[in-house]
Amino acid sequence: MPDRSEAEDRPSLRAEQVKQTRAALVEAGRLLFGRDGFAATSVDDLARQARVTTGALYHHFPNKTTLFETVFEAVHSELLDGAERAASGACDELEFLARGFEAYLDQLLQPDVQRILITDAPAVLGLARFTELDERYAFAVIAEALRSATAAGKLAVEDPETVTRLLLGALVRGGTLIAGSAQPDRTRDAVARAMRKMLDGFA
Repeated sequence: MPDRSEAEDRPSLRAEQVKQTRAALVEAGRLLFGRDGFAATSVDDLARQARVTTGALYHHFPNKTTLFETVFEAVHSELLDGAERAASGACDELEFLARGFEAYLDQLLQPDVQRILITDAPAVLGLARFTELDERYAFAVIAEALRSATAAGKLAVEDPETVTRLLLGALVRGGTLIAGSAQPDRTRDAVARAMRKMLDGFA
């Protein structure tokens, strides 16, 4: 009969195994969805890459779309974290937003990020869900920066919530332009200049 300490260790061991399996599936999804695209990636491909059974995959994710959504959120969160870090040394809110937008666009030059966030996500998730997830993490940061800049007299934004949604929409459209461009670096620069001019227009 196992002693008490062994019995107590079993739940934590199982929880760690569950966590590791889920992480392996998300990592596999990030690789395959980013490299091959959603349509060309099968459940068998994902399970094989994660070194688990398809049954294990379905235990964590009811379908391939749910796994894709989790991957989308992870990639999106990475991009926003990178944008915030790049903007952290800005001298004011206007520069903070401009630097953050530019850093976000820089990361969209990566082919796997393009494929997941820009090419596949709107079609796989549906426009309503895509917009909801796109706004979930970025909306509050941008809206607060607009409110702070307006309070400081550097911007004149009467409706920060609406302007935030318009700016996010412009970033998504800019990402689409970058993903479809024969010269993505030049397109990125053009989009970044346009975004900065939009912000300057509220000064």
